[in-house]
Amino acid sequence: MIFKTIKKINLDYIRMLLSIIYGGWFIYIGIQHFLDPYWFTPIVPKIIGYPVFWVYISGIAEIILGILLMIPSSRRIGSVGFVVFLIVVYWANINMWINDIDIGENKLSQQGHVIRGIIQFILIVVVGWIGNLNRKF
Repeated sequence: MIFKTIKKINLDYIRMLLSIIYGGWFIYIGIQHFLDPYWFTPIVPKIIGYPVFWVYISGIAEIILGILLMIPSSRRIGSVGFVVFLIVVYWANINMWINDIDIGENKLSQQGHVIRGIIQFILIVVVGWIGNLNRKF
């Protein structure tokens, strides 16, 4: 019984720590969308137009979701939001891959794009775990 309690405390601590790191990182990235929007605009798919607008919208989403993830009472909703967000914005990464677009004067290799896709999947799994999405609502 005591070992289960210790294990739960350790997992709760890890979940809290990861939510702060993850949320903080995305808040930082979201702020970068406003400080240097033109760094992000090349990967916005041309079909949706208005790249600066979409960069700002994604920056706002990253900041809000990062904050929600860091607050224990809103962590689940932040986690759900991040899962949806990370799936939707991957379209920009696919656009970058298909059209061989530079970002920040860097171009990813085929292997780099595959690794980026794996990282995106890991980000989704981790944020799902942070929000404890494996349990029923």
